[in-house]
Amino acid sequence: MPVESGSSTAARQAKQKRKSHSLSIRRTNSTEQERLGLQRDMLDGQDSKLPLSLRSNLLDLFSQIEREFENLYIENLELRRDIETLNDRLAAEGQTLEGADLAKGALKTKASHSTSQLSQKLKTTYKASTSKIVSSFKATTSRAVCQLVREYVGHRDGIWDLSVSRTQPVVLGTASADHSAMLWSIETGKCLLKYMGHQGSVNSIKFHPTEQMALTASGDQTAHIWRYMVQLPTPQPVADISQTPCEDDVDFSDKDEADGEVEGPNDCPSVRVATTTLRSHQGVVIAADWLVGGKQVVTASWDRAANLYDVETSELVHSLTGHDQELTHCCTHPTQRLVVTSSRDTTFRLWDFRDPSIHSVNVFQGHTDTVTSAVFTVGDNVVSGSDDRTVKVWDLKNMRSPIATIRTDSAVNRISVSVTQKIIALPHDNRQVRLFDMAGVRLARLPRSNRQGHRRMVCCSAWCEDNTSCNLFTCGFDRQAIGWNINIPALLQEK
Repeated sequence: MPVESGSSTAARQAKQKRKSHSLSIRRTNSTEQERLGLQRDMLDGQDSKLPLSLRSNLLDLFSQIEREFENLYIENLELRRDIETLNDRLAAEGQTLEGADLAKGALKTKASHSTSQLSQKLKTTYKASTSKIVSSFKATTSRAVCQLVREYVGHRDGIWDLSVSRTQPVVLGTASADHSAMLWSIETGKCLLKYMGHQGSVNSIKFHPTEQMALTASGDQTAHIWRYMVQLPTPQPVADISQTPCEDDVDFSDKDEADGEVEGPNDCPSVRVATTTLRSHQGVVIAADWLVGGKQVVTASWDRAANLYDVETSELVHSLTGHDQELTHCCTHPTQRLVVTSSRDTTFRLWDFRDPSIHSVNVFQGHTDTVTSAVFTVGDNVVSGSDDRTVKVWDLKNMRSPIATIRTDSAVNRISVSVTQKIIALPHDNRQVRLFDMAGVRLARLPRSNRQGHRRMVCCSAWCEDNTSCNLFTCGFDRQAIGWNINIPALLQEK
């Protein structure tokens, strides 16, 4: 038998391969064959490392795909014409009433689903319509009305803390980094008294529950108790400030960032000697508060301990240790002998002094960063805020997990809870103050414009239940405290 050469065998296999490929592709008409011939001639003139046979097969496959898309496009056009004809017929018979345009639009959308350009146009139109619907819904919803009533200006450095007295006359107290604490007339904004007994930054101020005494904590490692006697001046007419809904899209212009030297209040009496000085901490005393009844106080320090003192004797009763890092805040329950301390170690602790023989403590690890404050409510709840940008509401009866979690876009500082309205006020590092209910539902954000609101970090908030003109106060490192009137509609309170 004759033996085929290697070259003739390879040529025959390539020919059979080309033949099998050619059989797998449908025949085209002469015009298409001529076009393919021209395209092959063009391919022959192009530089490519692919074999000519492979390039030819790829060209045939791409041509077939193109024809399939042409057939789909033609079918689409025919279907759209049929739908338009059907709609015209229905319109002529009077069957296209109020929903005719919508049905027609829906049919057209379905028919042209394969056309990407039309589909994108429909998506854009739908999104715009939805935005209009949502905007109109927001406009008809009852919103909280927040009105800036008065600014309290006089400190020469940032204000860390503020509080409202619980006895008559009701005054506002502020604690500042300028080593002083001030008492203000809420109605007039006038400074009534200035306490200058500390040698360091005044980090906290709290009023006695029944007497005219104030408790201040300072960076000089002490806490002071001092008495005050003030007389409220005659109220002045409030400036006509239009009520401003708490909008979320109002931002602050940085052109007002430059702070000039603030002049101190004129003719403001001062107190320089404390009635009682509490000494035993080895670090900055960052916060202090009165226990129920006002016979004992608790202090929190950067030495990682909280101390319980007897007011009458100034003696240290208990040293509350256990935190791994510096304490940031302490708060007492309004009706029970309970204390909560917060720390940089991402925890807050609940100390129970209701039983004189047993002093229990519970540790709660609900945050991932510094717990800046934890406060009691009138009920059995604790609200904690943190630098991890969350605020959590806890039930004292079951504190394994929070009953509500509020997530924000900035670190949260010293929070406060309204007794009557049950609203949480959140001061933020980003100069904002937001309001939430106990369920974690956002109610409002205090307005900020070119001449309204804080220009620096907001450090603290405090509610006033006994004043109708100002029921919320905030302070910040822009050296001022602000009094607000917050009006929450009954509909939102019920929710």
